Amino acid sequence: MLKDLKGKQEFKIRVAKEQDTELILKFIKELADYEKLLSEVVATEEILRESLFKRKMAEVLIGELNGKPIGFALFFYNFSTFLGKPGIYLEDLYVKPAFRGKGFGKEMLSYLANLCEEKDCGRLEWWCLDWNKTSIDFYKKIGAEPMDEWTTFRVTGENLKKLSDEYTKL
Repeated sequence: MLKDLKGKQEFKIRVAKEQDTELILKFIKELADYEKLLSEVVATEEILRESLFKRKMAEVLIGELNGKPIGFALFFYNFSTFLGKPGIYLEDLYVKPAFRGKGFGKEMLSYLANLCEEKDCGRLEWWCLDWNKTSIDFYKKIGAEPMDEWTTFRVTGENLKKLSDEYTKL
């Protein structure tokens, strides 16, 4: 998708390639730093290369302005039993601070919404940190609805191992 914005800038969204692994990790770290979670990033280029390009567990889009990467979106397919259809879960959407507020993030969300339509997906969903009012306001403005009645649960690290070990004891 190529857009000429105000006659000066070309914004393009492309599917990431394995050669983009270093760039993807850089964007992940920039996003984590913005979210005050940089210390939690344990991903490496090797891990990303294996997960994204060998095992194909998620997909990545790169947003480029005049040929220079300015953001990314990482997503994967999930499934809604209630709808009986797949959906797209957007794990991360990041646009470099200097390029925010110019429509590039919305363009990437629109691209994913269009992908949902093409693949007959029932929904596009993501999480947003409670303190990120700017993003929350933007998401509401485009018609996204917060799912306040749901609580997110997560099992990681040692607790994930313990839970897994329970299965092997059965």
